[in-house]
Amino acid sequence: MPIVVEERFESRSTVAGKSPSVELRYWIKGTDDDLAARGALEAAAPGEYDGLVRQDVQIEPQGHELWDGTVRYAVPSFGGLQTGESVFSFDTGGGTRHITQSRQTILRKAPAGQTAPDFKGAIGVTDTGVEGVDIVVPVYSFSETHYLPDGQVTQGYKLTLFGLTGKVNNGSFRGFAAGEVLFLGASGSKRVAPGGTQDWEVTFRFAASPNATGLKVGDITGISKKGWEYLWARYADRTDDDAKALVKRPIAAYVERVYDAGNFGGLGI
Repeated sequence: MPIVVEERFESRSTVAGKSPSVELRYWIKGTDDDLAARGALEAAAPGEYDGLVRQDVQIEPQGHELWDGTVRYAVPSFGGLQTGESVFSFDTGGGTRHITQSRQTILRKAPAGQTAPDFKGAIGVTDTGVEGVDIVVPVYSFSETHYLPDGQVTQGYKLTLFGLTGKVNNGSFRGFAAGEVLFLGASGSKRVAPGGTQDWEVTFRFAASPNATGLKVGDITGISKKGWEYLWARYADRTDDDAKALVKRPIAAYVERVYDAGNFGGLGI
């Protein structure tokens, strides 16, 4: 006599919400062998139900060649955060930048009877050039770890992440204006749950630098730049009549685009 597996009327007990689950209940008929009864139930019950994954299978004897079977379904367990959840972190430690111009010269002082040359904010001026100095500048570093479905992380998606690495946002992103966020890249690893369900843990890394307006380099005013554009100055020898000296002064300012822009919508987060 073949083993028969029939779903019971009181099957499909459901819990909705943050931790959804479903129980399917069955009658297993035609065997007194517990292993055969369980095997028949595992073969008959679906591996997934309504987006949930089969977690465990239980059988209990009810009489001669009759078993009560219960199959439970829930969100796949990876021993941590589940598919669709995310983790966010940030760091405001700032970055470093080499500058050749100060915001303001606080003091110019020379020996009595002499006048200190006015370099218009140039820092570390020598006879041959302007040395400048390294300073800490505002850089908001942040990362996001997302747990993505296996089907989303295709080869095409990986190549999209690769193509966006080293690009700045061409539109608003996470509350930042276009040009302020630099995508530093992503790293991912596949996770496999006990039931065989797979997803990806992907960490995205970013750095943000503010757009700026009203900048000044020496006597050059009205300069604007986006966060990841580069501002530099051209210096030339000029005569400081008060100090009666030849000095280096900024004669031109340049804003350079050094990163391409990209559509961060391709990140899929």
